[in-house]
Amino acid sequence: MGRLPLQGIRVVDFTWVGVGPMLTRYLGDFGAEVIRIESRTRLDPFRHTPPFVEEKPGIERSGQFLNLNTSKCHVTLNLNHPKACQLARRLVAQADVVVENFTSQVMEKWQLTYADLREVRPDLIMLSLSMEGRTGPRRHIAGFGTVLQAAAGLSHLTGWPDRGPSIPGVPYTDWTVPFFGLVALLAALDYRRRTGTGQYIDISNLEVGVNCLEAALLDYTVNGREQVRAGNEWMVGDLPGAAPHGVYRCQGENRWCAIAIFTDQEWARFCEVLGSPGWAQQPRFATALGRIRHRDELHALVEAWTSQRPAEEVMHRLQAAGIAAGVVQNAADVSRDPQLLHRGHTIILDHAEVGPQGYDGPGFQLTASPAQLHPVPLLGQHNVRVFKGLLGLSDAEYDGLEAEGVFE
Repeated sequence: MGRLPLQGIRVVDFTWVGVGPMLTRYLGDFGAEVIRIESRTRLDPFRHTPPFVEEKPGIERSGQFLNLNTSKCHVTLNLNHPKACQLARRLVAQADVVVENFTSQVMEKWQLTYADLREVRPDLIMLSLSMEGRTGPRRHIAGFGTVLQAAAGLSHLTGWPDRGPSIPGVPYTDWTVPFFGLVALLAALDYRRRTGTGQYIDISNLEVGVNCLEAALLDYTVNGREQVRAGNEWMVGDLPGAAPHGVYRCQGENRWCAIAIFTDQEWARFCEVLGSPGWAQQPRFATALGRIRHRDELHALVEAWTSQRPAEEVMHRLQAAGIAAGVVQNAADVSRDPQLLHRGHTIILDHAEVGPQGYDGPGFQLTASPAQLHPVPLLGQHNVRVFKGLLGLSDAEYDGLEAEGVFE
């Protein structure tokens, strides 16, 4: 394998839970040396979050934690101890990048802000991920993506028109923010390569969430129209913009296929796949507007066809005709998805406690320098390597700090 694209970059990683560890995992998978700092006095909450391998709880057994922390070094520091903060500053002095996702008061308390750390590394690039940014009246707010997506407007548009707002099952901002952060960080690294100057990157998770609703925001700012919850409907302004459009029951227990038809040409091909049934030739379904007006009846007629067939058959037949269709896959389906298997999305790594397990690949491939994932380390596994090897602590110094609780 050739040189990885981020090889030679050292990252001090103060992040925890989801957003930050996902971002730094990508850095590690593509060659950066990521030194993750955690404290035994306050473990990452994801260590206590199911699912657990073999359904046995343990701080090294959480599937969510493991999947977000490949290819990193791991050290422990009790940053509430002044000597631990001194060691952190010494680490940063030998690093290129710092990433953190605490509330603003935390790094201030430890005197590890960008202004503090530039004193030891003038060309440092530091990235902060926070709920609503490091400036403004709500800069100190704390929380998680489940709350943030409500503030960003996502919950307002999630659900059915005759019911209240819903919280999406996945905190969308947690899985979108890292990619905004990666792009900003790579741009800052390129800028430093050309100019020798570091930067501070202040990412507001709220603003990233708002970016997910650009169409709704434009509709309001340009047209004065506030979009509403519409269930599975594809809305254009105040009206549905496609029919049939929805998730249709298929043969078997809890099997479904999503289908979306936007044009009369797609409708004609759809009818051919169905065998041109008599009901499809009715004048009320001849145009897009007619299908939208009679969408409830159309939905029932389409489902009468899909319900007699496996979801995979429905998807393949419609896709072959150039119609957007996709099986509603559960976790078992995804694990054996032929496209994901072909691309090697799942990578097997051997963890010291839970053994060989499948981990998500990066979701994209670089032909000249593909990602190289390494197993997730145990808690504090690299303390000696980092503090004695990189920072040069003597045995006596290390043992003394350990006795003082610095490495807790």
